[in-house]
Amino acid sequence: MKNILLLSLCILTLATSCKIDKKQPETKTTAAKKLTVLEKIANAHGYENWRNISSIKFTFNVDQDSSHFERTWLWKTGSNDVTMMTRQDTITYNRKAVDSAMAGTDGGFVNDKFWLLAPYQLVWDQASFTYEHTENVEAPISKTPMHKLTTVYANDGGYTPGDAYDYYFGDDYIIKEWVYRKENQTEPNMATSWEDYKNLNGLKIGMMHKRPDTDFSLYFSGVEVE
Repeated sequence: MKNILLLSLCILTLATSCKIDKKQPETKTTAAKKLTVLEKIANAHGYENWRNISSIKFTFNVDQDSSHFERTWLWKTGSNDVTMMTRQDTITYNRKAVDSAMAGTDGGFVNDKFWLLAPYQLVWDQASFTYEHTENVEAPISKTPMHKLTTVYANDGGYTPGDAYDYYFGDDYIIKEWVYRKENQTEPNMATSWEDYKNLNGLKIGMMHKRPDTDFSLYFSGVEVE
């Protein structure tokens, strides 16, 4: 499920089977060639280690001009229990039983998790979008040639259906920039960098996102991966 929320800051934030010939056993090299571009991006960011993760805690921060917004999440991945912690309140719920009263809180979690783990969402959400991979495309911020992956979500389901994302990455499949386009419109709503990567218990997470056109930083602090 994908996901982007409009924060109170008035800024839009950004959601097989295989046949093996027994005479020629599958090697690591041939297996790698069968990976989709979605899987290659996810694995480059440590997705293969996700199976070992039982919980993740993080604070989602947005600084724009003189304003600051933050909220902290604790996600127990096995049970899908989520706790939101703000200066005003602490709320715990289970994502398997989200009702209308919890939809707003869950929408915030989905948004913030998408920013944190977008490379993994490419695998988790792949049944919910169509995608196109092109090479040698000028990235919007750095103006350097990169790979471009465009995902367009279905027009039903999720909190903000029909949205599109353009991911820009190098030959190492690490995301460097991305663009959010509401309802798959042509012009971007937001373009940000992906930088300050940290390796946390095998997960490679981009901690900082900046916009080139305004005084804006979206970043994570207090990230704990267990």
